Amino acid sequence: MKRYMILLFGACLMALPTNAQEVKNHNLEVAKNLEIFNALYKNLDLMYVDTLDANKVVTAGIDAMLNSLDPYTEYYPEERQKELKQMLTGKYAGIGALIRYHQKLKRCVIDEPYEGMPSAEVGLKKGDIILQIDDTVMTDKDTRYVSSHLRGEPGTTFVLKIERPSTGKKMTFKITRQNIKMPEITWYGMLDNGIGYINLNTFTGEPAKPMRLAFVDLKKQGAQKLILDLRGNGGGSLPECVDILSMWLPKGKLIVETKGKLKRANDVYKTRFEPIDTVMPIIVLVNQETASASEITSGALQDLKRGILIGTRTYGKGLVQRPNIELPYNANLKLTTSRYYLPSGRGIDMKEGLKPDIEVKPDTMANITLYLDRLDSTEVAFDYVTEYIAKHPTIAAAKDFHLMDADYEDFKQRVIKAGFTYDQLSKKQMGELEKAMKFEGYMDDAKAEFEALKAKIDHHDVARDLDKNRQEIQQMIEQDIVSAYYYQGGQLQIGLRNDKALQEAERILTTEGEYARILNGEKAE
Repeated sequence: MKRYMILLFGACLMALPTNAQEVKNHNLEVAKNLEIFNALYKNLDLMYVDTLDANKVVTAGIDAMLNSLDPYTEYYPEERQKELKQMLTGKYAGIGALIRYHQKLKRCVIDEPYEGMPSAEVGLKKGDIILQIDDTVMTDKDTRYVSSHLRGEPGTTFVLKIERPSTGKKMTFKITRQNIKMPEITWYGMLDNGIGYINLNTFTGEPAKPMRLAFVDLKKQGAQKLILDLRGNGGGSLPECVDILSMWLPKGKLIVETKGKLKRANDVYKTRFEPIDTVMPIIVLVNQETASASEITSGALQDLKRGILIGTRTYGKGLVQRPNIELPYNANLKLTTSRYYLPSGRGIDMKEGLKPDIEVKPDTMANITLYLDRLDSTEVAFDYVTEYIAKHPTIAAAKDFHLMDADYEDFKQRVIKAGFTYDQLSKKQMGELEKAMKFEGYMDDAKAEFEALKAKIDHHDVARDLDKNRQEIQQMIEQDIVSAYYYQGGQLQIGLRNDKALQEAERILTTEGEYARILNGEKAE
């Protein structure tokens, strides 16, 4: 044993110089490359044909260096500090409204005021044309330019001049900017069969408190099952995520571990509070935009067999950042310091994300719907919605609102009369096919058949396409209309009507034994 201990001690001593040499070599490489970089820039600054902009050139070098690491390590020079603050808090100061560029008017218009925000409180409406902000005329200005003038320091006041298209009246509003923060919960409520539903859109800020209030309220309303919608939720605060999970898991339960190079980057997160309900069936809806804290929430529920996931693979953000490392001259660095690991020990692969228990892919949007919604130069759909709102001071509750057949027919005729056209994907692909067939020598033998098919595709029957895709086009219009009366919560409720993932979740929760079978990983008979 003594001989063995001597040999082991000797082996350790032999390893020490190797490790020390590796550290020394690394430090030499760092010093060498920093010296090269410094000398290179000095020569550029001295001899390059044009005068260098130091901020631009060095920032480009820094960005290129960070881009070689991961997507989340970012440099924020002094002029980007507001952007960093908004990212960390989820807040910015402005009027609280989406704006869009109206291609026919060549001006920006109000698209969607936010509930409880200055835009809604002063009475701005969807479709209002932005004419002037203080003394600056907004003719032919793009959304970025207009948005930069609408934003500012909280508490500052400006004068906004608009034209209301439904009346042609020009109106002036005095608006005080305030911190704009979207509500953490877009909407929650009861579905059929005792199923409660919560749409949580962010973990930024302090969402644990409103989540707890919403869940308790749903239980009071008789909720016996829960659907938690985390689709599109890009994450946020890790502690808030853990506190939300505390509602459904025992106190002291391991949720996630973070592990990094430095000891202070390693941490263990466990539930801190007594739970509200540890047995209620939970289904989490996820998609490719479910990321970070949303993935921790989803993955922990999946690992601990406390819930099942339905949808598509998640984003795959398994990295943790320290967001505000101070640098000289009021700059900051958001730096990836560790990876996180779920209760089972698995990380989140950036290439794959979390795999749902049940995969449900969303329907793809028809090309005609996409063009009507955002790419149509005639803006016929936007104008139809604006006019509908002007003619209807009130509408039915969001969940009950539907366009009548006559309404859709009116919309259809407006689209046709406006001369609306759109790029057909099949037509583009036919062009590529034609090139390939000519190149490979097949065109001569198949020319008649090809020309016949091409003639059918070239016949651009907009009326037929409006009928064929009526369900999704009508839902798009209904969402736009409802958002003017019931804001984002109402818009969401319309979107849930034909939601395939939600329908599958409801089916599982209402089919005897189905939830338990999936939760325990059993195969279907």
